[in-house]
Amino acid sequence: MKKHFLTLLAGTAILASCGTPKENKPEPFRPGEFKEWAETPPMGWNSWDCYGPTVEEHEVKANADYMAENLKQYGWEYVVVDIRWFVENDKAGGYNQTDARYVLDEYGRYMPAVNRFPSAADGKGFKELADYVHSKGLKFGIHIMRGVPKEAVENRLPVKGAEGITADEIYSTELQCRWLRDNYTIVADKPGAQEYYNSIFDLYASWGVDFVKIDDITRPYHLPEIELIRKAIDQCGRPIVLSLSPGKTPIENAEHVREHANMWRMVDDVWDKWDDITHLLDVAQDWYPYISAGTWPDCDMIPLGRISVRGERGEDRMTRLTKEEQYTLMNLFCIFRSPLMFGGDLPSNDEFTLSLLTNEEVLKMHREGSEVRQLYQEDGKVAITSFNQNTGDVYLALINISDDKPQELSVSLSADLGFSGVVKVTEMWTGTELGQKEGDLKVTLAPHASVLYKINK
Repeated sequence: MKKHFLTLLAGTAILASCGTPKENKPEPFRPGEFKEWAETPPMGWNSWDCYGPTVEEHEVKANADYMAENLKQYGWEYVVVDIRWFVENDKAGGYNQTDARYVLDEYGRYMPAVNRFPSAADGKGFKELADYVHSKGLKFGIHIMRGVPKEAVENRLPVKGAEGITADEIYSTELQCRWLRDNYTIVADKPGAQEYYNSIFDLYASWGVDFVKIDDITRPYHLPEIELIRKAIDQCGRPIVLSLSPGKTPIENAEHVREHANMWRMVDDVWDKWDDITHLLDVAQDWYPYISAGTWPDCDMIPLGRISVRGERGEDRMTRLTKEEQYTLMNLFCIFRSPLMFGGDLPSNDEFTLSLLTNEEVLKMHREGSEVRQLYQEDGKVAITSFNQNTGDVYLALINISDDKPQELSVSLSADLGFSGVVKVTEMWTGTELGQKEGDLKVTLAPHASVLYKINK
């Protein structure tokens, strides 16, 4: 057993022995109110693609600084610390090492490792780091694994809010995460199960957390724990956007997930490989009907810019996707209205990468689009469209997903897009006006290339 949680106990033992004052929390949120917390798809930065499980406080702050200076005005706002921020000696690719040094409090709740997050000293958790992010006009998020820490179970630590119940009374080894063994499953109908989830979200609310990504929860689909989590957030008194990971989220659970989460992954991790983009296009076909305000099918993080600085997939590098492939990825993510969570190290961005994140017309489509639908996906050709109810603009993405040949793609302006007569067509990334068009709109694209059009009368 690792002893590091004991260092936190020493300073709290007297308080714990005397009892803890009852917390005064706001009234629980009304059912479904969580959808109002993400009425447009969340946009932000996540540390996973560049730092894996090893990100440190100064790196989080540097990315927050960059976002505030360069991206905030375009709608980017979340700064998310990804996996295992509670492990003192983690390293990229170091999952399940036998010498992991976890940091927990006296109630079996993970706390930030102070050697990586110095402002967490003296039991402050992420409060000061969240305050720093908030001071920039941004929002702060964290990643957690579902379940209860193994160390909390092994040491029979008490569940806060469940008098007399300890962690070893609420767990099961069944359905334990296959790829990371830090936690056990929480058995939803056990006394103390809801109280444990309540306790961690109460803690996150006290830190000022605005966004929580929960891993190992949608494949397979852990319905009982998802319901515990929804209730825990709704009782904590703070709006916390809920992201479920990884995919593939089962389509048969679509109605359930949209009533419990703000976003959910459609696939496993997306990296800088063309095959990951084509796989996304395939899986996305089931999810178009579920794109709606407050609840978003999620294409995963954006693996662009400088990634794998200390990451999980290959050496430190700028993305391996070509510029055409990067445009294609952004065209898919934006017209599909996926949450946009940039995975690269923001301060390392070059001008081209920054341009992909700051195109006002493309982001307007992402923010205001509706009625997203795929027109076709056949013979290596893909057409996706959406509609802006505020402006009357129709958006169209055309993608050549073939590997070896240029292809002509076309849509009917009348039969496919509902126009009659002559329309005006604008290429959205450059703002180039293509003039008046009528009948069929056609373009020839190189392999892996795409275009994004705005069409209006």
